[in-house]
Amino acid sequence: MPIGERAVRISVEGGTLEGVLEIPEGARAIVLFAHGSGSSRHSPRNRLVASALREVGLGTLLTDLLTPDEGTADAVTAHLRFDLALLGARLLAVTDWVLRDHDTRGLRIGYFGASTGAAAALIAAAERPAVGAIVSRGGRPDLAGDALARVRAPTLLIVGERDHTVLALNRDALRALQTEKELAIVPGATHLFEEPGTLVAVALLARAWFVRYLAGTGE
Repeated sequence: MPIGERAVRISVEGGTLEGVLEIPEGARAIVLFAHGSGSSRHSPRNRLVASALREVGLGTLLTDLLTPDEGTADAVTAHLRFDLALLGARLLAVTDWVLRDHDTRGLRIGYFGASTGAAAALIAAAERPAVGAIVSRGGRPDLAGDALARVRAPTLLIVGERDHTVLALNRDALRALQTEKELAIVPGATHLFEEPGTLVAVALLARAWFVRYLAGTGE
């Protein structure tokens, strides 16, 4: 049965992560969102993407990768958002929770990562071969380092045409990936995809990728 908007709390070393779970009727897969660079589960950009995924029957879990106390500290120091070992480990903990929870176990798993969250998604996927697909939005996949070569999940990197530095970093990361991969460049978009229509373009690209590799059917 569908899950409305269920608040979840996931215990990790150091505290508790908070998130929002939604599962449409008949879902066969779920996408875990990894936020980065000071964002959170309340990110309007990722909530828009999550809504587009649920429209085609994909479950979504938007979680913070930092505990509330860590988030408060990071808002001042900005140091934890670049602790990729920590963020990757937290995403693994969330993944393990999904594999156990009565509402989500048995669902195929995908990752959607933004900014440094994209690197966390790639690091976690390198440790979990069962992850079925990854999408990065304006991400920093280069920060995943050696993990890139160990990722087996089909990976889509989405970057704005005018996000020049990040685009160059994504092109480098694309070459390092040894799996099915694609770089999608959104015309006219800058890093935050604030230009009219650009975020919708991201949502449609992500949705098509996850439908293809997680749901096993085309739109």
